[in-house]
Amino acid sequence: MTAPAPPTSTAPGLQGPTLRTQLRHTAGCVLAVEQGRSLSEVLPELVPALRPGVQALTFHALRHLGTARALVNQLVERKPAPPVQALMSSAVALLLDATDEHAPRYPAHTVVNQAVEAARQDRRTERQAAFVNACLRRFLREREALLAHVAADPVARWNHPLWWIERLQRDHPEHWRAILEANNQPGPMALRVNCRRVERAAYQQALEAIGLTATPTGSDGLVLDAPQPVERLPGFAQGHCSVQDAAAQMAADQLLEGRTWTAADRVLDACAAPGGKTAHLLERADLNLLALDVDPRRCERIEDTLQRLGLQATVRSADAAKPAAWWDGQPFDAILLDAPCTASGIVRRHPDVRWLRRASDVDALVRTQRGLLEALWPLLKPGGRLVYATCSVFRAEGDGQVQSFLVRHTDALHRPSPGHLLPGSAAPSGEFNDNPPGGYDGFFYARIDKALP
Repeated sequence: MTAPAPPTSTAPGLQGPTLRTQLRHTAGCVLAVEQGRSLSEVLPELVPALRPGVQALTFHALRHLGTARALVNQLVERKPAPPVQALMSSAVALLLDATDEHAPRYPAHTVVNQAVEAARQDRRTERQAAFVNACLRRFLREREALLAHVAADPVARWNHPLWWIERLQRDHPEHWRAILEANNQPGPMALRVNCRRVERAAYQQALEAIGLTATPTGSDGLVLDAPQPVERLPGFAQGHCSVQDAAAQMAADQLLEGRTWTAADRVLDACAAPGGKTAHLLERADLNLLALDVDPRRCERIEDTLQRLGLQATVRSADAAKPAAWWDGQPFDAILLDAPCTASGIVRRHPDVRWLRRASDVDALVRTQRGLLEALWPLLKPGGRLVYATCSVFRAEGDGQVQSFLVRHTDALHRPSPGHLLPGSAAPSGEFNDNPPGGYDGFFYARIDKALP
């Protein structure tokens, strides 16, 4: 994993991709998202030399896409073809005054010139280059009036779909604005130190020795002051650390705290890919751990993660919701269910998620989560514990799901656990346990113990 690098605006005769080339590919990425494709699928298709700059520009464009779309609609009499609209939206996003201190910045005339050249480079947009030029120059002339005109549009104001905004207003009436604002800023880069190989304090000193500053978080984490390519992290290839958000690192604490674990304890990580939480559990304790994922390719990622860190687990490709196909009949001492969800809590790192999801996805995913809980609960031995987690801020996928489960299962005991964590510093200090300012992604945790007979 490599943190997004700032794009380069290359003058003629210098090495590196030009802004026009980056803008053309950024427009392609934005268009792909608008057509329903994930950036995690699209960005790897780019040649490596282009990927960091295009990723940075695309992230910026998607964080301002609601505003940019609304402005483009004001600049045109008739909606342009999708490739043209994607290019214009990407360019307008660069022309906005961004509050994001990490935003790429270019002189306005450079953006206009390079966007027009980008239009000329693409056969889908080349005939509209003059049109793009005229619209962008009009935006520069009428900027304040156009911005005032779209200011009342909530999608333009908050850069999220309207259904998403309305759901947050219902779910978090006191914090919905702060959540949306946090979503439009990049998240910090957090590391998880492999305590089997190095102590956190020693690793922090190793970072300081190469000029990197980091702050401890949680039990094993360090938050870097600035994102870095993993190649620069001391001992990364040797398994000394992993990149994992501080919220995701809480899974191991929730599952393991309060008792001594041995290699005889059977633990299930039910939806394990890409393997970060699996690895953290094994870094912290010797366990007889089974890691499942329904996708065989994602299981390969789990294997790769464990190999780099020097850890071992049984990895199987299977549907956790259908135990008859994979369970050996022996109950588990603990189950981690990091369930499929809307990913509404990790929008800081995946700005495409908000534009890919639909309102109907929430109900569909709630049904999937419920099915997983019902399938896995019988596999847990009496006295065992289940940790239910989602990277979502929507209550239907968190507290609502758990409360419904508790009603259905009288042998389920809800233990103290973090509940909903909000992204960044969206909640007042102290309202959520250990939620430092600017710290966590949005997440939900509930620990549920099975009562003894």
